[in-house]
Amino acid sequence: MSLKIASWNVNSIKARLEHVKRWLEENQPDVLMIQELKGLDFPHDDFTAMGYKTEAVTQKAYNGVAIFVKDAFDVLNTALPGDDSDDQARYIEIDYKGIRMINIYMPNGNPVSSESEKFPYKLGFMDRLYMRLKSLRDDQIPFLIGGDFNVIPDALDCATPSAWEGDALYHPETHKRWRAFLNLGLTDAFRVHHHDGMHYTFWDYQRGAWQKNDGIRIDHFLLSPAITDRMINCEIYKAPRGEEKASDHTPIILEII
Repeated sequence: MSLKIASWNVNSIKARLEHVKRWLEENQPDVLMIQELKGLDFPHDDFTAMGYKTEAVTQKAYNGVAIFVKDAFDVLNTALPGDDSDDQARYIEIDYKGIRMINIYMPNGNPVSSESEKFPYKLGFMDRLYMRLKSLRDDQIPFLIGGDFNVIPDALDCATPSAWEGDALYHPETHKRWRAFLNLGLTDAFRVHHHDGMHYTFWDYQRGAWQKNDGIRIDHFLLSPAITDRMINCEIYKAPRGEEKASDHTPIILEII
């Protein structure tokens, strides 16, 4: 029997609660990872009533990640190791059916300037994430990591590459760290079966980006070799972005055996 694992930046669980409930009912993933909760309160009871066990890491007004699972799971980490002073809610790691599953909300990193700490924080977060994933690889633990990476991996992954030159999502230092993840032997799941462009997971609310398909692919699944061998498919589900009062991101679904 296959497992269906989804990821979605919902851009406020309070604003998008009914969107998420409707999507869960229609698609029935075994696991759903969501990002950008934007608040301390999380509606666990709503999802318990739908048959999901939930775990959330929340923060007032910003960030936040949560995971929904149909069966029992063990929570292993609610913060990315490596910096005890980092109190931003961006990471959750569980064990489910012998697979380490990580839900990530990577820092945006903008603006890229010497006056801002946001880009150095992004790069430091990516460096810490690399060390965590390397540890799992070294220990031969099967794992997958999904979420909003705030990384445009390649020109193929944005409608207008020139518009992103110098942006933190498309910066050479960001790309260097993305390649480091891949050099651990990890696989960008979506690219296994989709080699062309025009596939995006985010469309800005401004300038008619959705209507013009002026998007970027920044929501990803990275798979360890053992999970890559079990992969059936990975798809972007665009329909939720077209709904009224939608998130600016849309879900992606990974299916494995």
